[in-house]
Amino acid sequence: MKNERLNSFDWMVVKPSLEEELTLERSVRSIEDCDNVDVLSQLCVAMARQQWAQAKLLKQAIGQISLLEAVLSGGEQKP
Repeated sequence: MKNERLNSFDWMVVKPSLEEELTLERSVRSIEDCDNVDVLSQLCVAMARQQWAQAKLLKQAIGQISLLEAVLSGGEQKP
């Protein structure tokens, strides 16, 4: 049972709540309704920077999780 939990990747499935879905939809509609090119440009730049930072953080987190899982399962992993 313990190994099944460690090998399960169910926690990686994104399941937004209804409130989260509605909040996202409100944001998307706000962007779609924007006619100001300068505002949209600034938003794109901010989103590109944020996406890069989140991808970097996610890569680091996955590396740390892999290391911890290796330690918990008794295996060895080189950093």
